[in-house]
Amino acid sequence: MNKGALIRKFNKQAAMYERNSRQRYIGRWRQRLLQDVSGQVLEVAVGAGANLPFYQRDKVELTAVDFSPEMLSRARQFAVELGIHATFLEHDIETLELPERSFDCVVSTLSLCGYEDPLEALRRMNRWAKPGGRVYLLEHGVSANRLIGLAQHLANPAARRISGCHFNRDILRIVKDSPLKVLRSERYWNGIVHLIWAHAT
Repeated sequence: MNKGALIRKFNKQAAMYERNSRQRYIGRWRQRLLQDVSGQVLEVAVGAGANLPFYQRDKVELTAVDFSPEMLSRARQFAVELGIHATFLEHDIETLELPERSFDCVVSTLSLCGYEDPLEALRRMNRWAKPGGRVYLLEHGVSANRLIGLAQHLANPAARRISGCHFNRDILRIVKDSPLKVLRSERYWNGIVHLIWAHAT
């Protein structure tokens, strides 16, 4: 799928993402993952701002990036309502240029499913984080249950076409193949959902 088509797809889904953000969709996992995020924070693929309620606004200076202008518009408004000071950048993560070794924390939630090259996206996150900086990931991937995993493989072409994301990626393997050092990981929903705490090298 070309990038323009993918951006249009996410623009169309922005209202749904905003509803999920305001309803704090999978909030218990976001809270668990993000409770100690602080300092100069980069959030890639911020979407409509689903993570914003879980940042401690007096402890973070947030730079938030997304390639969808509709998503960013909703995230900006949500940040204003929450009293979170943030800089928003409209850009594709896969071509984004940022100063290396600039951020204390990098956050990515439910984004690795959408990149053509998720490993390269993780390499970029590693470069943007300070040495030893923390990287927080909440992602979905192929289930640890073989029958569910098979169903995900079969459904993947349609899922990619409809929603713009891959259902069947081996998330933990991708992260372990990246320069990031995994400190801790947890899996939920038959192993589909991953919470991963890592740091940059």
